[in-house]
Amino acid sequence: MNILDHTFEEYLEIVKAFHGSEAPGLIIGGFMVDTAIRNLPEGITYDAVCETRSCLPDAIQLLTPCTVGNGWLKIIPLGRFAIALYDKYNYDGVRVFLDAEKAKAWQEIHAWFFKLKSKEMQKQESVIREIGEAGSGILSIRRVIVRPEVVKKIHKGKVTLCPQCREAYPSDDGKVCLACQGGNPYL
Repeated sequence: MNILDHTFEEYLEIVKAFHGSEAPGLIIGGFMVDTAIRNLPEGITYDAVCETRSCLPDAIQLLTPCTVGNGWLKIIPLGRFAIALYDKYNYDGVRVFLDAEKAKAWQEIHAWFFKLKSKEMQKQESVIREIGEAGSGILSIRRVIVRPEVVKKIHKGKVTLCPQCREAYPSDDGKVCLACQGGNPYL
């Protein structure tokens, strides 16, 4: 079973090199991206939505030109294991998700997905083997139209120097940068 132009084994190596481990969510994400692309019209320019912060964004970034950095991938933290690829001009697309009903047939995938076993109790190789065997068979797909306001591009606008820290920031953020307004993540 292939994931786009990669054999399953090749994709596992790509995942390991990029993510640091053979993460089940990222592996399933490969099948999700493959399924979405195969269900889009050929030749369109598409963007992506990911409904979780965990693992799935990496699959999109590995297998498509959509990244967080270029703005073609929007992460909307709904906590659902789903992605959508859609035509960037008319917002028509496909949403692919891990179907809980279909996953029930796969003991290790089901246990991993619903966290029925602690990470220590899971047999990683068994979960990965089942993912390889199940492939896109644990996924479902729906046609969608993405709401334009959800995925609109955010532009920085004018940039100015913060009078407190002397670093550049978008002037639309206020009289001082967001860090100096109390949003600094560092002690």
